[in-house]
Amino acid sequence: MSEISEEMRMTVVESREWYMAAYAPEGVPTSDHLKLRTVKISLALDSIPDQHVVLETLFISLDPYLRSKMTGREDGLYSPQYNLNEVVSAFGVGRVVRSKALIRKIDADAGILLPEYISTLGVPGFAAWIGIQVVAEPIKPGSNVFISAAAGAVGMYAGQLAKLKGCRVVGSTGSDEKVRLIKEEFGYDDAFNYHTETDYDAALSKYFPNGIDVYLDNVGGEMLEAVLNHVNRHAKIPLCGMISEYNKVWTERKGVRNLLNLVGKEVKMQGFLLGSYLDRFGDFAKEMESHLKERKINSKLKIVHGIDKFLESLGSLFTSSNIGKVVIQVK
Repeated sequence: MSEISEEMRMTVVESREWYMAAYAPEGVPTSDHLKLRTVKISLALDSIPDQHVVLETLFISLDPYLRSKMTGREDGLYSPQYNLNEVVSAFGVGRVVRSKALIRKIDADAGILLPEYISTLGVPGFAAWIGIQVVAEPIKPGSNVFISAAAGAVGMYAGQLAKLKGCRVVGSTGSDEKVRLIKEEFGYDDAFNYHTETDYDAALSKYFPNGIDVYLDNVGGEMLEAVLNHVNRHAKIPLCGMISEYNKVWTERKGVRNLLNLVGKEVKMQGFLLGSYLDRFGDFAKEMESHLKERKINSKLKIVHGIDKFLESLGSLFTSSNIGKVVIQVK
């Protein structure tokens, strides 16, 4: 280890952090629930626990699952809840300032933008890859694939992965602008705006006259119910998330009334959490990095500047205004 100067040993820096001030059992979290504070952190080696690092945060990943850790109850995703007064943790990219651990470094010369490590090569890309490559397998070329929240962080990658398998892919999204985006930039064969085509059964009859073979569900609720009326025999439904339900207590969530279709059509519907597939992360990273470098996969990043924008940006995930992957650039 190189010699550490006395100045570095004594350095104390200020850091800003969002913390859980109160739980938000329903609705979008507000400044009553999440607050920003400034704390002092020592960079002295003896203040850093073993197997820990001190990072200067560069980019923070905003993901819908964070909402499930702020309710004060364990249901739905069964995510461990943040404790009151606990700092909100999230995935990100940072510069190592001090370390007492073995860490895996990003190759800054790989030709990949740093935010892509928390997008294409991060949680959204991994979720899309597990849903399409693992849970929905085997997918045959020509299969009819439906992706909800298709312009979101997971949906944009899931559709492109299905297209690489030779599938016909249709997406639902919340605006005409997003319909254009996923068709022109992400290669979707077709798409519809669920705000204007509000009869989901009619929309799915229109876009899937031959039925649905694979449905990657990101929204749940009424869309899932409509899909179950259009699935083909032995269809597969990977349940990635149900963003339409995250801000509701369970008694207010939309029930699905036609689950019997799963039996009659012998459909496989399976929820999945990424923590159960960490043994596949190496395969995913290798494949997706190759797709990214060969420009077989396109990405859409919405970069917001400043950690003070965390609360506002988190709320944007639950509106139809959001496009692609939301990332906060801290530095």
